[in-house]
This record gives sequence, C-alpha cells and structure tokens, in this order.
Amino acid sequence: MPDVLRLVSVVGWALLVAVVVGWAAGRVLRRLAARHAETPLWPLLRRCLPPLRVVLFAALLDAGYGTAELTGGQRAVVRQVLTLVLIAACAWLVARFAVALTEATYVRYAAGDRDEARLRRVRTQVTIVQRAIAAVVGVVAVAAMLLTFPAMRTVGASVLASAGLIGIVAGVAAQSTLANLFAGLQIAFGDVVRIGDTVVVGGDWGKVEEITLTYLVLKTWDERRVTMPVSYFTSRPFENWSRGDPRMTGAVFLHLDHAAPVDLLREQLHRILLECPEWDGRAWSLVVTDSTPTTIQVRALVTAGDGDDIWTLRCVVRERLVEWLRRTHPYALPRLNTAPAPGLEDAPHRRQTPPTGGDIGPGPGPA
Repeated sequence: MPDVLRLVSVVGWALLVAVVVGWAAGRVLRRLAARHAETPLWPLLRRCLPPLRVVLFAALLDAGYGTAELTGGQRAVVRQVLTLVLIAACAWLVARFAVALTEATYVRYAAGDRDEARLRRVRTQVTIVQRAIAAVVGVVAVAAMLLTFPAMRTVGASVLASAGLIGIVAGVAAQSTLANLFAGLQIAFGDVVRIGDTVVVGGDWGKVEEITLTYLVLKTWDERRVTMPVSYFTSRPFENWSRGDPRMTGAVFLHLDHAAPVDLLREQLHRILLECPEWDGRAWSLVVTDSTPTTIQVRALVTAGDGDDIWTLRCVVRERLVEWLRRTHPYALPRLNTAPAPGLEDAPHRRQTPPTGGDIGPGPGPA
C-alpha cells in the first residue's frame, strides 16, 4: 500500500508542477502579447503550451518514478513508455514552435506589404516550409523512438551494411513520391503557382486552396475540390490567370443578322459597361470580326480586375446585349430566311461609325 501511495504522489506532483508551470507560462505570454501588440509571436507561442505541459509531466515522472518500489521488469517497461512519450512530446513541441515562428514572420511581413501577389507567394512558401519541418521532425522522432528498443540497435549494423541496396530499391519504388516532393519545393520557391491563384487545369477553373509537399487542392467554381499531384504543375502546361497582373481582357461573341445596327450596338455596350461595377474602365471595343452568307460575327472586348470579375462581366454583357436586341431590334437576331431578299429601296440605311471606343486593338480572331 505505501508503494502505491508513493507512486500516486509522484504522478500527482508531476501533474501539478506541469499544470502550474504551463499556467505561469501562459500568463507571461498573455502579458507580453498585451504589452507588445505589434509582435504576433507571443500569442502564437501559446499554442506550444499543451506540448510543454506533456514534456514537463513526462520528464518529472521519468526523474521521480525511481522512488517507487518497482520490480526490474516493471521499471524497464515504465522507463520505456516514459521515454517514448518524452520523445513524442518534444517533437510536438518543436513542430509547434517552428509553426509559431514561421507564422509570426509571415504576419509581420503581411502587415507591411500590400502586394497581393507577393503575399500569396510568401503564404505558399511559409506553408510548404511548415509542412517540411513537420515532416522532418516526425521522421527524426520516429527514428529516435525506434532506436530506444534494444532489438533495433542490434540490427543497426546489418541495416547500415545494406543501406546502399535499400536506398536503390526505395528510390525506384518511391520515384513518384520523390518527384512530387521536389516539385512541391519547386512550387514553393519557384513561384510557379501560389495559394489563392486562379488557374485552369484540365478544363477545370478554380482557385488554389491548399498546397502540400505532394499534392495541391483546387476549389472549382461549383465548390468541388480537385486534388492533383504537384508534379503536374511542373511538367505540364496550365493557365494561371492571377500570376503577376491579375487584370484580364474578355471577349463576347454574338452571331447576328447582316442588318444588325452595329453602331447602335456599340453605343449600347458602352452604356452597359458604365453600369457594371466589374468593368475596371481600362478599355472596351465592339467590331465585326467575321461574315458568313447568313450571319455576321460581332466581338465585344471588355476588361476587368481579375478572373472572377471578367467571367461575371462577360455573362452580363452577353445577356443584356441579346435582351436589348430582342426588345428593340428583333430583326438583328439570326433567323432562317425564307422570303425573297428586299430591294434596294427597302433596305435599311444606317451610318456605321468606325470601331472605336477603347484602347484594345484588333486582337485575335474567333477562337
């Protein structure tokens, strides 16, 4: 019975000291955060308190359990368990501290920089660095835990002797994994794609939501999540609509009758753009780009601040132009002619103004 009480007292004192030290450290961090509000590190360091308590508890138990009366087998088991818990808690603490340090660095950088593209690049790099540190710490912790077992130390010499062969086999087996790993580092520091970028990959349009060392998550416009290996973005072409300058130019094509009033249509386009908040005011134009025996092709070019706005603006312009033509000039819409062509005296006479109205040049033909 006294042995049990001694063991319970050791556990109780270790738990009490861990809780008190954690509480005191939390109080200190709160005061530092209130006194130095411009430093984001102190609030972030509070995330390290749970692993700190576990480290203190395991270390105090490891130092004090010797006072309890235990047999040789029980002592070995307890020491092994406490050693494993201590290694895992230390790895947890190191990973939390690294995350807090890198996150504080990013927050301070973001507070002084207003360039959205640069912030997305730094955010991507910080995320990749955090995941890389967590992976390295995890591997080292697992290796350290395995080496605490005598059987693992016994076979250490034979493992080292066959390390060359194992390395070759592992390299061949994990070729795709290693390719994704290096591709993730290349994306992080090569500025290929960043978190928040608007991209088009394999016909899917969306924003980059998450980047890890091995895969990338794309959130599409219909709220699907497409997971792709990061090596795809270093070996195949894709569209990045927000790399560098996010401003974009969009085209709206209409197929109309030859009698369509292009000059009035151009004026209506300008009125529509003046009412659209998505139009950034940089440029616009409306020209006839093609003609067939039955219709003409009219192209309206508009500009917007980013990929989301250009998509919305194109839809609005297309809808309102078609509605305006249907309501005021229905003869301009394409139709199947079954009547004889009108004579010259019946043809509508309209003065066509030159295709001006913006800074956009002729541009490419129809896609």
